[in-house]
Amino acid sequence: MSPLAATRKFRHTCSSAPQGDCHEAGCNHSHRYLAWYGFGSAGSLCRANGPPADSEAPAESATPPATTVRPDFTLPPAEAFDAASVAAYEGDHQAVYAHIDASLDQHLTNIQRWLRQPSISAQNIGIQEMAEMVRSDLEGMGFQETAIVETDGHPGVWGYYDAGAERTLMLYMMYDVQPVDEADWRSPPFEAKLVDHELGQVVMARGATNQKGPQRALLNAIESIIAVDGTLPVNLMITAEGEEELGSPHYPQIIDQYEARLKSADGVLFPFNSQTADGAASLNLGVKGILYFEAEAQGGTWGGPVEAEIHGSYKAIVDSPVWRLVQALSTLVSEDGNTILVPEYYGGVRPPTEEEGALIAGLLENHDDARLKEIFQVDRWIDDMSGEEVLRNLIYMPTLNIDGIYGGYTGEGVKTILPHMATAKLDSRLPVGIDPDEAFDRIRAHLDANGYEDIVLRKLSSYPASQTSVHTPLVQAVIGVFNKYGVTPTVNPRLAGSAPFYQFTERLGLPMVPTGFGFGTGAHAPNEIMLIEPAEGAGPAGLADIEKAYVDMLYALSRAE
Repeated sequence: MSPLAATRKFRHTCSSAPQGDCHEAGCNHSHRYLAWYGFGSAGSLCRANGPPADSEAPAESATPPATTVRPDFTLPPAEAFDAASVAAYEGDHQAVYAHIDASLDQHLTNIQRWLRQPSISAQNIGIQEMAEMVRSDLEGMGFQETAIVETDGHPGVWGYYDAGAERTLMLYMMYDVQPVDEADWRSPPFEAKLVDHELGQVVMARGATNQKGPQRALLNAIESIIAVDGTLPVNLMITAEGEEELGSPHYPQIIDQYEARLKSADGVLFPFNSQTADGAASLNLGVKGILYFEAEAQGGTWGGPVEAEIHGSYKAIVDSPVWRLVQALSTLVSEDGNTILVPEYYGGVRPPTEEEGALIAGLLENHDDARLKEIFQVDRWIDDMSGEEVLRNLIYMPTLNIDGIYGGYTGEGVKTILPHMATAKLDSRLPVGIDPDEAFDRIRAHLDANGYEDIVLRKLSSYPASQTSVHTPLVQAVIGVFNKYGVTPTVNPRLAGSAPFYQFTERLGLPMVPTGFGFGTGAHAPNEIMLIEPAEGAGPAGLADIEKAYVDMLYALSRAE
């Protein structure tokens, strides 16, 4: 029996100070015992008559395992990486650029056609139609192989263009988008209208920047190269999925069907609007992994109503699944919610490598805490951290976040009930070194050890982190194109967010980079936009320059050493 499970029968509220002796009548318990399990604070729950007979209290000098404390490491000494030191791409493809300029109206129409086709994966709206639109477009461009790839979920799309080239580039695409609430939009989300913006003219639609806009812009560039040169400088393999917004649960099945061929590629590119509103650009060479799961408390033998809600007045004699869930979740983290208390959860965290230290040192040269707080509309970071510590936590620390919690009545007005269940959705962002399946098992074991065997856990999505070296020919070629246009990017070893890029870096063994010129905002939110025609003096590239830069990237990659 777990120590906390054994205490349940004897709980009362203690008023003694943390780590002191309990003076509650009939209690001879030292708070050093419960402090070990994260309950050693004034007003905490205590067990009368000492620890359970079947468990030994840890020695008074004992401390929690080191792996329940956020690792604190310093960056290895390294000279800051300077992307400006990478040679600028010198290629000049004026005939292709001219074709883009002459075809810009049609290229915009191509983007709008994609945006006007709903493809909401969570609601299975327009998925089949969008998949066929992608496949048909590839066929019309001259791809020798195109196919709808069936999976156990939404279908994928395959395309192969054989240019007879020495190099082969894989393109990762996603054709699904997030749900919308049309009432929150200035312009209908699937009409893809051009609207005025402080930066110039933008297209407003769901998927404008995430990711239909930049993806179709790259295909526009490919069409112009083929129209002018008759072929491409690289062979292309395209895999497009319709479940990225669901966590890519069936994308591995698309890879399964082409794995041997995909492994022969020289790298993977993900079309991406990587410029900010002022025109600055960034390259992110990796992402954290993710574990997304539900935790649910239901009435059962432990207590609580079993089949349906009951009148709230019966809380006097009936346990609450909502409180049960809240208490279970509280054991997972410290009181402030910022340190994970699950044993060994931090065990796999590795410190920065020398290369990563150089990249972070480069990031610090332009890091602005005040500006970031303004963007995220927060007043302070956790623990009042700043500078290097902020970057280290974003890149290297796992998180455990409650995305939402619900149970019982949450509508307007008054309704007094005692719910029979409560559910929370959680995500844990995982750096390199932490396996999501092991993380899930540790959370399960922790809840069981603390007497919460009844809490149901459902894993909804998970995949590990991924990362690419800045020194790979793929990344060096991309940086060279940015430098050609005088937009030297900042280079981040890993985003705090997640994407299934491990399929490329780990499974296929390929370098991978999300990249591209262009600016967009509002992903997953109302009024999503992508800049099409910049106003005079605006920093980010417009559609014509976005496509010309993609042309340069394809040629640069064909020559990368």
